[in-house]
Amino acid sequence: MLADRTTLAQFLIQERRRHPGAIGDLNGLILDVALTCKAIAKRVAYGALGGVLGAEATKNVQGETQQTLDVLANDLFLRMNEWGGLVAGMVSEELEQPYAIPVQYPRGKYLLVFDPLDGSSNIDVNLSVGSIFSILRAPNPGVDAVSDDFLQPGSEQVCAGYAIYGPSTMLILTVGTGVHGFTLEPQLGEFILTHPAIRIPTAASEFAINASNRRFWEPAVRRYVDECLAGSTGPRAKDFNMRWVASLVAETHRILNRGGVFLYPRDTKDPSKAGRLRLLYEASPVSFIIEQAGGLASTGRERVLDVLPDDLHQRIAFIFGVSEEVERIENYHSEHNESENDSPLYGARGLFRANA
Repeated sequence: MLADRTTLAQFLIQERRRHPGAIGDLNGLILDVALTCKAIAKRVAYGALGGVLGAEATKNVQGETQQTLDVLANDLFLRMNEWGGLVAGMVSEELEQPYAIPVQYPRGKYLLVFDPLDGSSNIDVNLSVGSIFSILRAPNPGVDAVSDDFLQPGSEQVCAGYAIYGPSTMLILTVGTGVHGFTLEPQLGEFILTHPAIRIPTAASEFAINASNRRFWEPAVRRYVDECLAGSTGPRAKDFNMRWVASLVAETHRILNRGGVFLYPRDTKDPSKAGRLRLLYEASPVSFIIEQAGGLASTGRERVLDVLPDDLHQRIAFIFGVSEEVERIENYHSEHNESENDSPLYGARGLFRANA
């Protein structure tokens, strides 16, 4: 059955042949990350049987309570990628500072950044979770990386991907030559290419946003959502469905396969933050994947891949999906974002009137 299938290792060898000067370090690092994701998938699949559910008594650098699987997945990423001489340093959502490679291991020419377990609020209710990762070139190969080394715009990524631990485990990957999906064959323990050259459908009939934050949204976002909710009788003359999974990986995977748009916009709930999602290990890798699949990723004001990070855990507004929809939202930010009453659906005729 698998004789005519391509494994992840075979795919990476084929990609490497396009670059005769490559020595295989990037391939080796991607395969180490893939092995990490296989190990995490196994822990996730055991659920309560493996004793990995529930929360720890600790918080991460974000001030979020760590789930047991958060800690376990983070440790797996570190232990399975520290020893091979391929990375000069790693940054994780769960660690305040870059992880220093133990002294007994050589330093490599890449940097690895990751969210070891995205959507961990879904763990205890058995919904999809995932891992997100990004690979950058180390400015100073062979020596310990410092914080500033990681502060590169997303356009500098050499690889980005995510694993989704759902009904089947999949690895979605880009090395800058399109987006490709690999499904884990559990008997062989191999990722098999099942979704080559993924392209986001050009038409959108779904949008994903946490509607409980509506009172904190900027006018541009309220206008866009109100128009979608108005359906076929509204200005878009089209019905939309609203989705929200509380897992960036799951939202991304749906959009890659079915189209649509995802919004986690800047809001006024915490004015000190420019957004909710982290730039380095959430927004940047997902943006690289989305653009390679033919979509767009924006803060509402600028392309995410052009944003120069100023902090390892910098947060950012994040909107991505079908190009036409993202462009529309950007236009609303530039045209109608000063007050609540400067667009047709606000004020007395709004779909969500304050006195309704």
